[in-house]
Parts: sequence; C-alpha cells; structure tokens
Amino acid sequence: MAIYIMLSTLTGEGAETIRERPERILEVNREVEAMGVKVLAQYAVLGPYDFVNVVEAPDNETVARVSVELAARGSVKIMTLPAIPIEEFIRRVKG
Repeated sequence: MAIYIMLSTLTGEGAETIRERPERILEVNREVEAMGVKVLAQYAVLGPYDFVNVVEAPDNETVARVSVELAARGSVKIMTLPAIPIEEFIRRVKG
C-alpha cells in the first residue's frame, strides 16, 4: 500500500456545510474508506489549505479516483501528493 498526502481547500459551499455540520468530515472519511482508501491521519490547518490528510491506497489510480470523486462534489479542491517513507527514500538513494 502506498501513502499519499491530500491537501484540501474548502470552497464556499464546503465551508458552509462544515459550519452547519462539522461531523460531515467524518462521514466523508467513511465514504473515502468505502472507495478503498484508508485515512491514517487528518488535521485541520491554517494557511492556504484547510485540511491535511495522510491516506493509504493500493495504487495511484485508486487515490486519483477518490480525489476526482471528492472534487466533483464542488465543496473542496484537492491536491494529492505521493509520499515516500524516509527509510525507503534513503534505501533508494543509496541504490
């Protein structure tokens, strides 16, 4: 399984939903997990993004599908980044 960082920015519609029903965040997490992506960690943050999610997925295609599905709702914009565990990165750099 691969690790990904998902950086999310709420649209106006998304912010309104969260203001009225903050538990919607947990509902979306369950929907994401039903699509085959496990939420490992989630943080609300300040700055250009509203949330940082660390997720695990079997492959790029699965996490891309989740990104598209969520973005298509119009409540959030997502940037997804593949993450390499540092031990793996060091091993690959060493060759």
